[in-house]
Amino acid sequence: MLRRSDQPPPWPHAPTHLLDATGIYFVTASTHLKQHHFRSPARLDVLQRGLLTVTHDFGWRLEAWAIFSNHYHFIAKTPPDAKDANSLPKMIRALHGPLSVWVNKLDEAPERQVWHNYRETLLTRQTSYFARLNYTHNNPVKHGLVSAARDYPWCSAAWFEKETPPAMMRAISRFKTDRLQVEDDFQPESEQ
Repeated sequence: MLRRSDQPPPWPHAPTHLLDATGIYFVTASTHLKQHHFRSPARLDVLQRGLLTVTHDFGWRLEAWAIFSNHYHFIAKTPPDAKDANSLPKMIRALHGPLSVWVNKLDEAPERQVWHNYRETLLTRQTSYFARLNYTHNNPVKHGLVSAARDYPWCSAAWFEKETPPAMMRAISRFKTDRLQVEDDFQPESEQ
């Protein structure tokens, strides 16, 4: 099928953000060309602090996160007084903008593109929510960085395990993640 030349191509790396509903969102963001701009513990610390800060500042309730050298995932609920999720792009820019400047200064690479894009999914079913909680918390294990998710310092798994009743932890851990359609072909590097 031919496209008219005045129509933009349907780029798979620039998804349309559908943010017209409140609720709980699963978000994945990646670095440009999957580069490992955040491979050191200090850089991962800054990225994690940044995520915790912007979600708080924008009124989003962060429920799970996992941060790596070239991507991150988080689950968060829209602000209580919001009519939609339209603050998400502004929140992501508030995180990515200063981090780009900071990491480029460290690497002496001014104007380098640091971030690629992000994808969000509104979680409308409890089963989807629980499966993605399990997925996010076990992502460091999936990537071979630790054998137990609670041992990865840039993930909410240890906090979640401490704060969640054991019966709920067992229930969530039973949710299968192998059928989730999450673009996660990243190969994070171990922190140095």
